[in-house]
Amino acid sequence: MDNEQPDQELVKCVVVGDTAVGKTRLICARACNQRVSLPQLLTKHVPTVWAIDQYRICKEVLERSREIVDGVNVTLRLWDTFGDHDKDRRFAYGRSDVVLLCFSIANPASLKNCAVIWYPEIRKFCPNTPVVLVGCKNDTRFLYMDEDYLRFCRGRSPFIRPVTEDDIVMPDEGKRVAQELGIPYYESSVLTYYGVNEVFENAIRAALYARRSTRFRAVGLKRVQRPLLQVPFCPPKPPVPEITIPPSCLQFDLETLFRSQAYTDLILLTGSVGFSAHRFLLTAAWPALAKILLFDFSVGLIPSPIPHRRLSETPSVVSSTGGESTEFNQDTESLLPSDSDASESSSSQSCRLVCFTNRALVKETPSRQLGCHGIPGRRLLHEREEGFYCHISHPGFQSVRIEKCEGLDNQGKTISSVQTIVSLNPHMSDQAVASCLHFLYTGHLDGCQYDMEELKEAADCLEIPQLSIYLRNMCEQEEYLNPDITDRFRQNLCLRLQSLCLGEGTFSDVLFELEGGICQAHRPLLMARCDVMAAMFRGDFRESSAKVVSFPGVMHSTFRQLLHYLYTDTLPHGILDTDWLPLIELANRLCLPRLVTIVEQSVILDLGQESMFHVLPLTLQLLEPCQMHNADQLTDWILSYLTTHYNEACRECQKLLRNLHPENQAYLNKQRWPPVWYLKDYDAYDRSLTDRMREEKPIKPLKRSRNNSGCLCFSGKFRRNS
Repeated sequence: MDNEQPDQELVKCVVVGDTAVGKTRLICARACNQRVSLPQLLTKHVPTVWAIDQYRICKEVLERSREIVDGVNVTLRLWDTFGDHDKDRRFAYGRSDVVLLCFSIANPASLKNCAVIWYPEIRKFCPNTPVVLVGCKNDTRFLYMDEDYLRFCRGRSPFIRPVTEDDIVMPDEGKRVAQELGIPYYESSVLTYYGVNEVFENAIRAALYARRSTRFRAVGLKRVQRPLLQVPFCPPKPPVPEITIPPSCLQFDLETLFRSQAYTDLILLTGSVGFSAHRFLLTAAWPALAKILLFDFSVGLIPSPIPHRRLSETPSVVSSTGGESTEFNQDTESLLPSDSDASESSSSQSCRLVCFTNRALVKETPSRQLGCHGIPGRRLLHEREEGFYCHISHPGFQSVRIEKCEGLDNQGKTISSVQTIVSLNPHMSDQAVASCLHFLYTGHLDGCQYDMEELKEAADCLEIPQLSIYLRNMCEQEEYLNPDITDRFRQNLCLRLQSLCLGEGTFSDVLFELEGGICQAHRPLLMARCDVMAAMFRGDFRESSAKVVSFPGVMHSTFRQLLHYLYTDTLPHGILDTDWLPLIELANRLCLPRLVTIVEQSVILDLGQESMFHVLPLTLQLLEPCQMHNADQLTDWILSYLTTHYNEACRECQKLLRNLHPENQAYLNKQRWPPVWYLKDYDAYDRSLTDRMREEKPIKPLKRSRNNSGCLCFSGKFRRNS
């Protein structure tokens, strides 16, 4: 296997240098095509030498040793050596064609030893052998700032010391040493595989170019070039930071709202058991109850719901205090009975309603007197006074009244407050009602035990169709469909909260005085969704009992966007760039990191669609306010954007760039991409390439022909002839 072909040139390449500079890994990368990962590179160094007999043992290594350089078939033999200075390497140097002198770019001392120790030793044993200076570990120029590298080093500390900026050898330093020694200079990295093949190809060129001077008749060697110039290595472009949004806590917050029962204003009464709840949330989650709570009682009528088949044994509900019952048509568009229908008895689908104030029967208004001119205005249930009573004919609801009874204050203590009491069908168990209430708050059932049939009957009776489908899936062993039902239920709940509670301010119990207007809101939801609001309304602050809370310095539009997030867990569409910072500032002020992150994502998406010339000034203006208000992910994105567009920022926004804090300016200058050392190295490469082209192809002098022309249009020959 080791036999040479007659038309091949054998090149013996000896690799020398300090220990732990990367000689063996460089040889393995070329001979075995071995790729190395970052954890493998950072393992503890064990001195090794690549055995030369690999060419005899491994066929793949032998095949990879053959290549064609400038039209010449070459067989490359690599000789590894120990890096100890006191070792005798006389045998390795024998009959060598080229020597690779290696140093580590992460170790300036190894470069110094190349000129002081290794080059004199090479010239001692190989006075005429070409030498190539190779800088290994080229990847450390950008790895020392990489977070993965630093994290790995911290995990292995103190066994691994991370490379610092002072340890890095810049390209101009290596080229200066190579110029002093009069030898070519190359760099390589086994991590990125940069320069591995290029180093050995040019080492072969150096050997063949030197061999050409002693073998005049070798026609093939005349095509061999001098070692070529190496294109500088550009570090990889830093990846764009990804925005990580914390998981939604809406489910947990709704569960907290259900458990805490702070500022409750509704009692669902079944038998002798009452359940405290919040009118605004059940109005958004429960359309059947919303028809009652939002009904215009100024007309004295409630549209008749379609009676359910279940609980059909429930009798029609009439007033227990006597009095005449009012009968209505089945058609909801004609709520008042006609004269012809007045004598007819109502069917099972009609709705009987008797209203009481202070337990006294209200004299009913004749139908002809209830025209539009006779109604002074809408009188919803929450606008009624204490003592209001209304009897309802419905399979699930019996009556609704407003009374002063015990409730919970902002600290969870029992106090006397005005409550809306809705009496449910007494045939429903309190456990079934509690499960229905839990579903209306959270969109799913808790883990407590409950009677399935009883709960299905209660859901049908109370007109909660989502719960009925939820229970049917459980009975049919199709629970995998229930998460979709829960998601749709919460989406509809958020939409209803946005339109009904946030948009119209239904059942709001607190006002916020802002710059430019007043916002209505609901204390219980704010307390469940925001810890700062909970501390403000539950603590010993004056806001806990105030009807109007002042927020100085906060714009009305910004606070509306905040409320939109608290009610729906999303941002409103069409946020202007002028609203980004105020919303981030307010979210940070109220300790809402998820809202900050969502705004950050929205800002990044909007900036990604704009042109660079529009984005650069915006990012420079947003940088330091984002740092101040803990918008860390947006700060990282802005810094990444500015570092990759640093040259454009210097040209277009020089004034804004100079107005930044000195630490930010220093960071951008240090982290800029491409880095300064690469730009300098590329300029030097460009000049060297131009000079070399002039050497190889000198410009021919211009041969000027003899000037026989005369003045103006007359030639000299014409004048002589004349």
